[in-house]
Amino acid sequence: MIRTLDLLLTFLAILILSWLILLVAITVRLTSHGPILYWSSRVGKNNTLFMMPKFRTMTVNTPAIATHLLVNPGNYLTPVGSFLRRSSLDELPQLWCILSGKMSLVGPRPALFNQTDLITLRTNAGINSLMPGLTGWAQVNGRDDLPIEGKVRYDAEYLKRRSFSFNIKILWLTFLKVLRQDGVSH
Repeated sequence: MIRTLDLLLTFLAILILSWLILLVAITVRLTSHGPILYWSSRVGKNNTLFMMPKFRTMTVNTPAIATHLLVNPGNYLTPVGSFLRRSSLDELPQLWCILSGKMSLVGPRPALFNQTDLITLRTNAGINSLMPGLTGWAQVNGRDDLPIEGKVRYDAEYLKRRSFSFNIKILWLTFLKVLRQDGVSH
């Protein structure tokens, strides 16, 4: 049932947002040097690696580490990068990962391949058995403001509580968070 919801809502989102996806792609291309999409190696279900796209918000010379680990991350932002991150528009290409079965609409956000601390904590808690999500319980409860241990606590809570109705609640709260641009630090 969850996969059916993922597919229906993703097809609907692509249909409704295709004009916006095209507009963001053109804007990224016109405002900075480099590719439109940034592909990063992420950890998926059962700790398998997959490539996840985002609209590029950072310059091409940015180190491949979690943004919160960068010294002065604002120095690496493209002219529209901050806006794309605050509005979460940079996440739209991940709809492809949902269609291809590598992600779900709701689940723990996929860790970068080199976030060994996060991967280890999630594996020890059994969270690695979940499909990663475009949004999740940790995102609606703090997003960038949460320390890794806090994210893992929320991910573990999601593992215990996950259901169709809980996913709907998380999707609704995500919509509200995105409108308010809550929890984005850069």
